[in-house]
Amino acid sequence: MLDLQVTIDSNSGFCFGVIYAVEMAEDILETEHKLYCLGDIVHNDEEIARLANKGLEIITHEQFKELKDCKVLIRAHGEPSSTYQIALENNIELIDASCPVVLKLQNRIKNSYDKEEDIYIYGKHGHAEIVGLKAQTNDNAIVFEDFQELKDKELPSKITLYSQTTKSTEKFYDIKEKLEQRGIEVVSNDTICRQVSNRDHELKDFASLHKVIIFVSGKKSSNGKVLFNVCKSINESTYFVSKAEDIDAAWFQQNDTVGICGATSTPMWLMETIKQQLTNL
Repeated sequence: MLDLQVTIDSNSGFCFGVIYAVEMAEDILETEHKLYCLGDIVHNDEEIARLANKGLEIITHEQFKELKDCKVLIRAHGEPSSTYQIALENNIELIDASCPVVLKLQNRIKNSYDKEEDIYIYGKHGHAEIVGLKAQTNDNAIVFEDFQELKDKELPSKITLYSQTTKSTEKFYDIKEKLEQRGIEVVSNDTICRQVSNRDHELKDFASLHKVIIFVSGKKSSNGKVLFNVCKSINESTYFVSKAEDIDAAWFQQNDTVGICGATSTPMWLMETIKQQLTNL
């Protein structure tokens, strides 16, 4: 036995938006045992598998168009108005678990578009949240993942800058500064969820307190990639895992202190499972 001293970060786990969506799904599945969800309810395969065993079925937007007379859950990422129109036409009851932070951002972007502002959104191309945000501008908003995408492009003299809710606050303000250095007037809207952005600082403290960090996240999670890199920047002995089977005993030495943390899409039960795996090494 390695006798590892294992601690789970109390600030890790689902953000309130994901908690809301998962609880809504579980409440319906308790009585109806069947529910469609438009896209992954959360970017974590282990949690999706758990809910699938209860009767949750993940569907694509193409499959959604073919459904009629049923219930469909909208996840925390939000949806464009076209989804609501299809539901109306096909007699689909939408269980709307859109995160209120995302809905507020959609409204702000729509207001900016109505004012004919040049809208730029810092976010991940093709991400579910970004699809809904772009739809508020009839897909006219410019989405970019880093400043390099804008570096060699001709830009308007004045732009309105937004961000996907789960992006890095530090990088957002760095992009704003670089744009202003080019002589561009930037109307910046810091629309990053503070429950997400505050984890940067919390994780830096947590990562510094342990010999080894096990970061638990689904591979599809944008937030997971950001927060993993935060931990890695503080503690080189940080390892990314998606499930308990990913653990390698070679990462540890006798009596190591080990910290377990995760993304806003990582369920607490999964981190508890991984803790049990580590205590048995």
